[in-house]
Amino acid sequence: MLRVLATSWPLLLGMMLLMLGNGLQGTLLGIRGALEGFSTTEMSVVMAGYFVGFLFGSRLTPELIRRVGHVRVFAALGSLISAALVLYAMFPDWMAWTALRVVIGFCFSGVYVTAESWLNNSATNETRGQALSAYMIVQMVGIIAAQGLMNVGDPGGFVLFAVASVLVSLAFTPILLSAAPAPGFGATRPMGLLRLFRVSPLGCVGIFLMGGVFSAIFAMVSVWGSLAGLSVRQISLFIATIYIGGLILQFPIGWISDRMDRRRLIFGVAAVGAVAMLPPVLADPGFGALLVIALVIGGVANPLYSLLLAHTNDFLDQADMAGASGALLFLNGIGAIAGPLITGWVMGQVGPRGFFLFVGAMLLLLVLYSAWRMTRRPGPAVADTGAFAIVVPTASPVAVEAVLSGPGEGQPPRG
Repeated sequence: MLRVLATSWPLLLGMMLLMLGNGLQGTLLGIRGALEGFSTTEMSVVMAGYFVGFLFGSRLTPELIRRVGHVRVFAALGSLISAALVLYAMFPDWMAWTALRVVIGFCFSGVYVTAESWLNNSATNETRGQALSAYMIVQMVGIIAAQGLMNVGDPGGFVLFAVASVLVSLAFTPILLSAAPAPGFGATRPMGLLRLFRVSPLGCVGIFLMGGVFSAIFAMVSVWGSLAGLSVRQISLFIATIYIGGLILQFPIGWISDRMDRRRLIFGVAAVGAVAMLPPVLADPGFGALLVIALVIGGVANPLYSLLLAHTNDFLDQADMAGASGALLFLNGIGAIAGPLITGWVMGQVGPRGFFLFVGAMLLLLVLYSAWRMTRRPGPAVADTGAFAIVVPTASPVAVEAVLSGPGEGQPPRG
């Protein structure tokens, strides 16, 4: 790990600053939207805009990189993000915010593709897993730390938007001044969705469902908190606890997944998450209980995404892994766009508890489908499965492909 830090610290530092800015703007918009009088439906459209842009960015950025190179794409997208963050405060209109969220989602997706290409290129086969783990940890730490910044300014003012813009601008300095060479970027032929579904039905359905769950968590928690009457401090603490849960539980769940049928673990983890959503749906728990629930939400959502990728990888041929990464991210992107829209509609119908109702329903569907899939074919022997790797749902095709193609991973279809 020390070797990884020595060679990749400019990129890791830059990504931490970038996630500080991204995490700050996500929470800030939900709170500021309530102050501006935007409805829950309007805010759900605003928040979904990020994932629309993210989906298009993940598919179009590779071509931009091939045309003009990593450095120019990186600098251009960073400039657009920084400008858009300031424009939020200048144009407090939900339709303008939606357009800006699409732009920011597109740009962040492109930044992730570029940064992860750099990281993947600089790592060796021996250090690639450690490099990706460090990268994912830095991302989550950045989002957690961003919640503390919510309490240093007035969400109704301009300062917090300016802070987010400055953080993003500073993030590109260590990366662009790094002496590391820009990597090449080759084209990958995508794998058809129908073919991927035949190879791993649970992987496809699970990735789609978790796209909805993660986007609801990433985009709609601050909207829920404002609707529920929580203070800025309580909302930021709730969001930070979600990501702390994901950061802590990734490792033990990953360790267990390498020692048992992953479908059983997916079933069990999703079931725990679904049950944890019942108290806030059926009653009005205190804030202390909500923090415990937040810990469970994060501890379930992030590891489940990685588990589903690892499960899918167990049924892929080595030659199909690169193409499968694009198809999986497309499914995740479609689910992520739907997540805020459906969550906003449900909250509009039943109030704040609609947030937990949506997350619980998605996890329950995953429980039921994983249970059914276990009756359809036997799982691969534990000795024949690939190793678990930490992947956050915001990862680009580069990181997902690197995980799927990691050394020692990938087996032919079974059963």
